[in-house]
Amino acid sequence: MTRQNYIFTSESVSEGHPDKVCDRISDAVLDAFLAEEPQARVACETFATTNQVVVGGEVGLSDKTRLAEYMGRIDSIVRGCVRDIGYEQDKFHWATLKVSNLLHPQSAHISQGVDRDGAGDQGIMFGYATDETPELMPAPIQYSHAILRRLAEARKSGAEPTLRPDAKSQLSLRYENGKPVEVTQLVLSTQHALESQTSDDIRALVEPYIREVIPAGWLTEATEWHVNPTGTFVIGGPDGDAGLTGRKIIVDTYGGAAPHGGGAFSGKDPTKVDRSAAYAARYLAKNVVAAGLATRCVIQVAYAIGVARPLAIYADTYGTGLVPETEIERAVAEVMDLTPRGIREHLQLNRPIYQRTAAYGHFGRAPEADGGFSWERLDLVEALKKAL
Repeated sequence: MTRQNYIFTSESVSEGHPDKVCDRISDAVLDAFLAEEPQARVACETFATTNQVVVGGEVGLSDKTRLAEYMGRIDSIVRGCVRDIGYEQDKFHWATLKVSNLLHPQSAHISQGVDRDGAGDQGIMFGYATDETPELMPAPIQYSHAILRRLAEARKSGAEPTLRPDAKSQLSLRYENGKPVEVTQLVLSTQHALESQTSDDIRALVEPYIREVIPAGWLTEATEWHVNPTGTFVIGGPDGDAGLTGRKIIVDTYGGAAPHGGGAFSGKDPTKVDRSAAYAARYLAKNVVAAGLATRCVIQVAYAIGVARPLAIYADTYGTGLVPETEIERAVAEVMDLTPRGIREHLQLNRPIYQRTAAYGHFGRAPEADGGFSWERLDLVEALKKAL
């Protein structure tokens, strides 16, 4: 029997967190290649530290003679990302940082399997959905994201000029009868401009924005607030701590409320099932819950490099399902082609839609008109009901 009464905690990090700076750059490189050629191959990794960004990995275009031209654009892509995030510190400034481009052509031994429509690597991917929020996401991670997204809006609009890009949030939510009812602990650490700003000053600044996004009644007099608990946080971003692509995979997904296969998303084109199959699994789990077939659902898919069809599909509804899990496994395979090509075509993933995923979660976002977050659509509900 799944526990019904407990406290669960998740964290988020802002777009200015060092690791998220790297995720953004890697996805910006990916988008640039996909904008030129929808079938481009990209596996881009980024490292950032004091006034330096290193970009490496593999890229591929059908016309190899054009690769050199696109390599020349990496410097401006990096600087554009850092500028948009908002870094103009003495030791991490978009205009003065050093950019090292170590990208190289994709390995022929990897591409041969993908060219036959096989998976780009072996691996297991998970998707999850729960009815505890309107977005069918776990509440702790969803509202941790919402806090940082709202503070970023206030910073970028000029409403809060002393806020800076680097920030982290963390929520501990108390559940009763399986539903979130109260924030027991709230942690927020945000970079700021002035040495003179105290923790109390920062709380007074951020609290109104936090109350805007947390559901009514969840913040109570018993809620413990920890805002900039170590005190001054002026030095931040890659100058304060080095960053790497793919180091925040739990922040990217479900905040620890569901399994993660281990593979990161950012910088990878959709032939990489680390990304595309995780999106497909979320899509299927979300539609299962939206169809009323369960209140919680996790879907696992497994792949082998160079092999098109998934090796296995697994579903778990944590005892909340109205039909056996074996029937859900059969139905999801019936309503969606889960080969790598089938996923890319169904969700239309070969488009430059990935920069926007790099911060505030890959899931729980609204589908967008240009195809962004297509895996958040609820267009399989009737098909699943029919299949079952």
